[in-house]
Amino acid sequence: MGSTDAVLWAYVALAFVGLLALLASPWPRWAKALLLAGVTGLYFFAAAALDGVWGWPSRDRLPERFVLLAAVIEEPGKATPGALYVLVNALEQGKPVRQPRAFRLAYSKDLHALLDEGMKKARQGISQLGTAEPKAGPRGVSWLRPGSEEQVVKIRDMPVPQLPEK
Repeated sequence: MGSTDAVLWAYVALAFVGLLALLASPWPRWAKALLLAGVTGLYFFAAAALDGVWGWPSRDRLPERFVLLAAVIEEPGKATPGALYVLVNALEQGKPVRQPRAFRLAYSKDLHALLDEGMKKARQGISQLGTAEPKAGPRGVSWLRPGSEEQVVKIRDMPVPQLPEK
């Protein structure tokens, strides 16, 4: 059983206990209504939190330093605003982390061109190093809109490792 299945069954058990409390308890109506609202709200919170776990691209910010592995461009059209999907391997202390992560970025022509050029070089065997920094300017209540903070993304050729002299 995977971790997402365990979370699903835990929520089913919680909902069952809540249903028993609603039907069989002598609690006042306001307490039952509060329990019902809490369990319902927990469902939507858990669904949003698990969205990134189930393999969908994250809307979180890109890591500060990363290796670009792949990019898929969804150009904007009449029915869709477009998106940029990237698979990156974050760099921590100069070394790649164990597992790559997929991210969904808002579409922009400049970033489209940058990713396109980076993928061309990656296909030629030139590894691409990326950096992402928060865009300067006024900040709002971004915690209400995850992934809404804009970043300045730069991609360049990864430096060639220097071997020690013999």
